[in-house]
Amino acid sequence: MGTASAATARVLPLVGRRLLLLVPLMGIVTLATFSLVFLIPGDPAHRIAGEGASPEQIAAVRANLGLDRPAYEQFFSFVGGLLQGDLGTSYTFSTPVLDMILTRMPVTVSLTAVAMVFALLIGIPAGVLAGRRAGRWQDRVVTVSSTVGLATPNFVLGLLLALVIGVNLAWLPATGYTPLSEGVWPWLQHLLLPGIALGVVAAAEIARQLRASLSDVLRQDYVRTAVAKGMLPRTVVWKHALKNALMPVITVIGIQVGYLLGGTAVVETVFGIKGLGDFAVQSVLAGDLPAIQGMVVFAVAITVLASLVVDITYGYLNPRGEAH
Repeated sequence: MGTASAATARVLPLVGRRLLLLVPLMGIVTLATFSLVFLIPGDPAHRIAGEGASPEQIAAVRANLGLDRPAYEQFFSFVGGLLQGDLGTSYTFSTPVLDMILTRMPVTVSLTAVAMVFALLIGIPAGVLAGRRAGRWQDRVVTVSSTVGLATPNFVLGLLLALVIGVNLAWLPATGYTPLSEGVWPWLQHLLLPGIALGVVAAAEIARQLRASLSDVLRQDYVRTAVAKGMLPRTVVWKHALKNALMPVITVIGIQVGYLLGGTAVVETVFGIKGLGDFAVQSVLAGDLPAIQGMVVFAVAITVLASLVVDITYGYLNPRGEAH
């Protein structure tokens, strides 16, 4: 109980400081997001009214959307809506943006979960292998593989997986999504290929970071002492060194989770998955400003939340209570 209380005492001030920093950050994001209205070319009212609309019809649509009001009034209205959880109504789907996000979020969260599980299953063993065999051929193989993984765009890998495994070999579905409620295997079948396409970069980054961290930890005196006392090298790595080596990797995992939740657009489009990424692409193509603004705010909020979770985890694991 004492250790848990001490960890909590370290973390609470850290969380408080991070939350205070979020206020100006979200203010800047809100202003930048609202500015999209004036940066995107074309008249939203004209697009919604249609090509053959008369000036009177366009003016009516503009008034209905509130685009005829002064910019400061539109901004305060936008902020007021955000504070009440109102992200506006999608022009394209005629549905509240928040409802669209909540409807599609389980799809993207499922895809992110599969991608991260794949990344951890590949990245951690590869990083441990390279860290233990630093300078040897195993290390070089992992390093080269990680470099290739980081350099390969996920949409290119996704297209190759869909074509070879999904279409030519027909081992897994190439497109579509099945909800988890219809069964674990059908759900997983549709997420394996896009999950691998997304998870390769995360796996490569985790392996690279863990390799560097573990090779450094294994040179520490306490590790050499444990080996000199007769402890098996494998035991030293997995029970002692790995815990300390994983500290920097936590940051990588947090960043990758935020990136995956907010960056699945292209892969979802490739595999025909109707998640948040697909919604973002459709919104951009249609010039749907409320939907675009809502997705930007959501993506930033997810990234900030992932960063906060990383900081809290550091506060519990780091005896000094420092977040890096």
